[in-house]
Amino acid sequence: MSRVVTATLSLHTRGNADILDITEQVAGSLRTSGLRAGILTVFCPSSTSALTTVEYEPGCLADLRRLFDEILPADRDYAHNARWGDGNGHSHARAALLGASLTIPFNDGRLTLGTWQQIIYVDFDTRPRSRQIVLQMIGE
Repeated sequence: MSRVVTATLSLHTRGNADILDITEQVAGSLRTSGLRAGILTVFCPSSTSALTTVEYEPGCLADLRRLFDEILPADRDYAHNARWGDGNGHSHARAALLGASLTIPFNDGRLTLGTWQQIIYVDFDTRPRSRQIVLQMIGE
């Protein structure tokens, strides 16, 4: 019989495209759940942060940050900034490109990630933040 288990992770970020490897925290929550096979969804309830997978190594992280600086530079005019004056219009647009959730299958109680694939959380906001990540695991 399938069960649903929900957990949260607490993160503290520096903002400005701070990239955190949350793979071990997610895997730990899966182990704690006792589920052996199913799917796990990672969700960030924030409009200025996002989730994806990548090889978590300095060169790849620098490339990812550079890509976002080139596509959506912070110094461009954003309608969001004109309305709210908070200077994080680029943060919202960058987060929208990656997305707020990621779903990963698991088998034998282990995430089915590739050898060089880690789960990363990217905080694009312009200042340090305390964030909550929601994990929802469905399986047996």
